[in-house]
Amino acid sequence: MQAKETSHLKNEGKVKGWIIAISVLIPVVVAILIFMPAKLDLGVEWVYFLPHLNAVINSAATLALIAGLVFIKNGKIAYHRASMTVAFGLGAIFLVSYVIYHAAAESTSFGGEGFVRSVYFAVLFSHIVLAAVALLPILFAYYYGLTDQREKHRKIVKFAYPIWLYVTVTGVIVYLMISPYYVH
Repeated sequence: MQAKETSHLKNEGKVKGWIIAISVLIPVVVAILIFMPAKLDLGVEWVYFLPHLNAVINSAATLALIAGLVFIKNGKIAYHRASMTVAFGLGAIFLVSYVIYHAAAESTSFGGEGFVRSVYFAVLFSHIVLAAVALLPILFAYYYGLTDQREKHRKIVKFAYPIWLYVTVTGVIVYLMISPYYVH
């Protein structure tokens, strides 16, 4: 057992470096793709289906996150791990889909007016900010869970889990609010 722990500690510095690098790089790349003046011409129309797919992925990730919480509260660690791995995998698929869409398609403008417009932008702003910062604690929580560092896992999950759940739920809310304004 001690050799396993030493191996984790020996590699943990490298893993933490990668987690930090990925957590900085991904939001920067996403911001560049969203704000770049010219979109990539992928020559395909299917990219306009991706926001709909992303809403389904976010909904499924929300369900996996809730299931993971229920399982861990009931002491079912193997089911908890499976649920959180599903949520993590869905998050990765979502990220790829999101990047493809924003690299190829112009952003859709929200057409609502009045109070609903204020609500939309408040939800969108909080969603974007928390999505940008969520990756770091999520990656650490997942790593600590995989390596069975339960105390570290518990400490970071207190922050990572509610942020992650909020981001998945508000992602669906933002989609539902803007979907009437999609051109394709």
